[in-house]
Amino acid sequence: MEERLKCLALVGAGTLLGSIATIALLKLLPRSISKQSSGTNAIKFDSKGFISETATKGCMVCEDKKCGMIGLDLLKDEIVSEQLTRNVQFFGHECQRKVTASYVVVIGLGGVGSHAASMLLRSGVGRLLLVDFDQVSLSSLNRHAVATREDVGIPKAQCLKKHFSSIFPECQIDARVLLYDASSEEEILSGNPDFVLDCIDNIDTKVALLAACVRRGLKVLSATGAGARADPTRIRVADIRESTNDPLSRAVRYRLRKNYGIEGGIPVVFSLEKPKVKLLPFKGPSGEEENPSDYQVVPGFRVRIIPVLGTIPAIFGQVMASYVVTQLAGFQVETEPVVNLDLDHYRTLHQRLIEHEELLYGSAMQVQVDVEEVMYIVKELWRGRSARDQSAKDVGRGMWRSVNELMLVRWDRAKPASLSNLILLKFREADEHELWTLDDIRENEPEFFMRVTSVLKRAELDIGL
Repeated sequence: MEERLKCLALVGAGTLLGSIATIALLKLLPRSISKQSSGTNAIKFDSKGFISETATKGCMVCEDKKCGMIGLDLLKDEIVSEQLTRNVQFFGHECQRKVTASYVVVIGLGGVGSHAASMLLRSGVGRLLLVDFDQVSLSSLNRHAVATREDVGIPKAQCLKKHFSSIFPECQIDARVLLYDASSEEEILSGNPDFVLDCIDNIDTKVALLAACVRRGLKVLSATGAGARADPTRIRVADIRESTNDPLSRAVRYRLRKNYGIEGGIPVVFSLEKPKVKLLPFKGPSGEEENPSDYQVVPGFRVRIIPVLGTIPAIFGQVMASYVVTQLAGFQVETEPVVNLDLDHYRTLHQRLIEHEELLYGSAMQVQVDVEEVMYIVKELWRGRSARDQSAKDVGRGMWRSVNELMLVRWDRAKPASLSNLILLKFREADEHELWTLDDIRENEPEFFMRVTSVLKRAELDIGL
C-alpha cells in the first residue's frame, strides 16, 4: 500500500511540474507569430485585416499569392506546434502544414456552421471568413458552439470571432455581417478559398451559393436539414444525387438541375433519418396563428420554427469540419456508401453468383465468398451500382429496383470467384464481359481497366492479402 502511495505521489508531482513548465513556456513565448515580425520582415495587413499581397512575396512555402498565412508557416511557432500536436501526430507535419496554410469560408453560423467553424479553427486552419447576417438569440443557445447569454443580440459572426481569438489567436479571422446574395457574391467568394462551407437553411440562398461555387470552380460542402432529427448514426456524407429522406436536399437538387443544369458533383452532409417532428404552426403576439410572411425581416427567409435537438446540428458541423480538414490535408477517407438494401438482396446476389458459376464452369466449387462478403463487395466496393456505371443515378427505391438487374461475375476468369476478383455488372454487361479477355479490356478500355483494378486492389488491402 505504501509503495502504491509513493507511486501516486510521484505521478502527481510529475504532473504538477509539467503544468508549471507549460505555464512558464506560455509566458516566455510570444503570443502570435505576427508579434514576432519586425523590421523589413514585418507582416503588413490590408484595410480588411488580411495579410497584404506584398507580405506574401518571398513566401517560405510557396509562390502562391493567395496563400496569406502560408508565408508564415504557423507550425514554426512553438505554441502553435504544441497546440496542434495531436493533429500533427495524426496527419504528419507536411499534411498539417497544408491545413494551417488554408483559407476556408463558412456561410451560415448557426447550430451547424458555428460547430463546423469552431473545429476548423481548433484543427489549425490558418484563415477563416465567417459570414452570417443574423444575431445570437436566446433560443440559439441550445445548439450554438460558443455563444453565451452575454452574446445574445450581437451578430453571430462577431460572436464567433470574439471567442475564436482566445482559442487560436494566430488564425486570421474575418467576420462579415452579411446576407449572401448576388450583390455580395464577389465580396464573399473572391480570394480563391480552398473550401466553402454552405451552412445556410434557406433554399433560394443555398441554391444560389452552390451554383456560384460550381461556376467559380470552388470546392464546396453543403449541409442539408439537421432539424427535426434525433439519430446521429444516420448522418452521411455523399454526392447530392445520393441524399435521400431529406426534403431540403430534394428541393435543392431539383432547383440546381432545373435552373442551373447541375446534376451533381456537390458533396452534402445529410441524414437518412426521416424527420421525427413537423414544422410548428406560427403564432403571432396574440397567440393566434398568423401568416409567417408578415413577420419576415428578410424576404424569403423562414420565421416558422423547426424543432431542433441541439446535438444533431452540432454533429452535422463536426462532420463537415472533419471532411474538410481531411480534404485539405490530402488524407484519404472513404465515406460510407449510401446503399439501402436488405439482407435478402445480398442473398439473391450470392445465389445468382452460384448459379452463374454452375452454368459457366459446371460447378460452384470456386465460389469463395459468403453472403456477408457479398455485402462488402456490393456495398463497399461497388456502392450498389454496376462497375461500368458509377454515377449516382439511382437512389432510394431506384437503387432497390436497379439491384434486381445486377449480378456478380469474375473479373479474371483464370482466378476463383473470390472477394478481390468479383465485379458487379448488369445482366447484359455480364454476358458481354464473359466474351472478353482481360487483355482485350486493357487494350480497348484502359480507363475502365485501371478503375476496376484499383477497386479490387483496395479489396486486397482491406482483407490483408
